[in-house]
Amino acid sequence: MTEWEKNTPPTINESEKEKPSESLWGELFRFAIIAALIVLPFRYFIAQPFIVKGVSMSPTFETGEYLIVDEISYRFNNPERGDVVIVKKPGNTSENLIKRIMGLPGETLRYKNNVLTVINKENPDGLIISEPYLTNIKTSDFEATLGNDQYFVMGDNRPVSLDSRIVGPVRRDAIIGEALLRLFPPTRISYYPGGIK
Repeated sequence: MTEWEKNTPPTINESEKEKPSESLWGELFRFAIIAALIVLPFRYFIAQPFIVKGVSMSPTFETGEYLIVDEISYRFNNPERGDVVIVKKPGNTSENLIKRIMGLPGETLRYKNNVLTVINKENPDGLIISEPYLTNIKTSDFEATLGNDQYFVMGDNRPVSLDSRIVGPVRRDAIIGEALLRLFPPTRISYYPGGIK
């Protein structure tokens, strides 16, 4: 190696030069697109938030409580008696209600002297439903028979609840999903809140 070669600084090829980093705005835009692609399908097809309004499910649920609703499980399994669900309000599909499933397709429900009895194939003589979550049960007697695609829903605060006793049974496709998590208030955080599973 000659003296001249020793003292000559190494050269950099143009292709080897470091490319300038992308702008902050470009990075933020890309992050927002990726987040939207992940969050939006989750929000609209798997789970969604729901804020309780009204006292129809009191004391199980109170106004202002923040829930996450499982929208995917009922695509594979049928709703069960006792599930706390969010349903589209009959006659006003832009408004949702929180209720408890009490009657399943094909059943007859009889409510007399504050006792709910279900008549179905398995219990032709009637099955009395235990409802330990109720604190205010006094309401009028009724009887209802459900069709093959109908569910009977009721609020836990029976005297003030707008439910199937008034608006009739709900169809399967009107059930949005089951209450999966209660996230607010912090003192009442729970999994399957109000459920009897």
